[in-house]
Amino acid sequence: MTRTIPSNSHLSIGEDFDIQESPALAPTVGDLDLEERNSFRRVNRSTELRSEDPESGYEVEYRKLRLEQVILVSVWTEGSIAAIEANMNELAALAETAGAEVLELLYQKRDKPDPGTYIGSGKVKELKEIVDATGADTAVFDGELSPGQMVALEEALKIKVIDRTMLILDIFAQHAKSKEGKAQVSLAQMEYLYTRTRGWGGNLSRQAGGRAGSNGGVGLRGPGETRIEADRRRLRTEMAKLRHELRGMKTAREIKRARRQRATTPKIAIAGYTNAGKSSLVNAMTNAGVLVEDALFATLDPSTRRAQLADGRTVVLTDTVGFVRHLPTQLVEAFKSTLEEVTGADLLLHVVDGSDLFPLKQVEAVNNVLASITRDGGETIPPEIIVVNKVDQADGIVLAQLRHAFDEAGRTAVFVSALTGEGISELEGAIEMFLNSIETRVQLLVPFTRGDIVSRVHQEGTVRAESYEAEGTLLDVRLPPVLADQFAEFVV
Repeated sequence: MTRTIPSNSHLSIGEDFDIQESPALAPTVGDLDLEERNSFRRVNRSTELRSEDPESGYEVEYRKLRLEQVILVSVWTEGSIAAIEANMNELAALAETAGAEVLELLYQKRDKPDPGTYIGSGKVKELKEIVDATGADTAVFDGELSPGQMVALEEALKIKVIDRTMLILDIFAQHAKSKEGKAQVSLAQMEYLYTRTRGWGGNLSRQAGGRAGSNGGVGLRGPGETRIEADRRRLRTEMAKLRHELRGMKTAREIKRARRQRATTPKIAIAGYTNAGKSSLVNAMTNAGVLVEDALFATLDPSTRRAQLADGRTVVLTDTVGFVRHLPTQLVEAFKSTLEEVTGADLLLHVVDGSDLFPLKQVEAVNNVLASITRDGGETIPPEIIVVNKVDQADGIVLAQLRHAFDEAGRTAVFVSALTGEGISELEGAIEMFLNSIETRVQLLVPFTRGDIVSRVHQEGTVRAESYEAEGTLLDVRLPPVLADQFAEFVV
């Protein structure tokens, strides 16, 4: 039963709350009592972000940071109770990834967020009681707060207030490792903070500067530049510097990308929702030892590994950063390097967490992010294979629903477990079938003096038949289109 917070009570962590319902007053299905409908509701977390169980397998490194104690707050405007509680658990996972300890998860039913305080003035007072009772340091709101909402909430709660966007930006700032990744995240943070800078006290915001009579008259003249203007000027300077650095990095990235495009080895990008098991899948297919951590955004910088399929062909697998619902617009630029790995690939493996309560929501979120970024950049997404991971932990009914949904949509889906190895051979078979469909079948007659050509054909193509003629080696082979063009002189 959902636990509610009485408006006149002071709450403490671990305290149990009982709801007394009269049979005559108990709400029927679809007819919730108004007070119950509008009250704050707590979420009891059913799953934890990290598990200390060494048998879990999906986690190699375990970290526990203690930075801040936070209360999570959300507004429930649509969907089921299970959906909003799943969203709250994801927000809690984000907060724990950032290093915070989650004290409370609260949500409220509203038609739409309040424009002034996001949750309404009455609920702000109730939230202040909870803050005082728990001793929380920070309130995290599951949405993007306007500057006005953030100011109003901080003044009322007397603690730091951040929103979902600031939380994700903080995680990226902690996890980015490459120089380019750090610069992209710093730029995203500055772009977000630019409209949210404010002076310390009203006297600073009233200083306008200039000669008398030119700027509003009495009370608006001052030494010249306000604190807000100075902060924004510094931000503009730093943002311009970072954009210049990123342009230089983009040139180097384009050179590397052009070199990869000339290569004949098939390129496979692995993308999907954060913590869906993309790095675990790379390890299962390559034994590469890529960092695997049961944490959101454990992988921020793309990593590339080689793998050999059962038919002997070599492919290149690129593990990319995970996506998330409501991706902040300021982070679109930070996804450019990952996007190029996706759009430059021959095949996309879209990894889905089969153990999630709402896996199709993950698929929708990833598709929305890819569509928005490619729309801005004019790129196209390569053909994809849906890889439903963690089937060893998934509910059978959910898996059956996924099979039906993907079959109905005509999308190729393979069900695997990167932990146990279940389905990995079927995935490799699906990859081989796709590569066969895009390759060119030719017959080559290679002189005996060109053994290097025969060796390369065996390494990068699929040899269906091989015989020896008087003029040389006759090969019936499937080759990548680029390689078929290079060997055109030997085609018979």
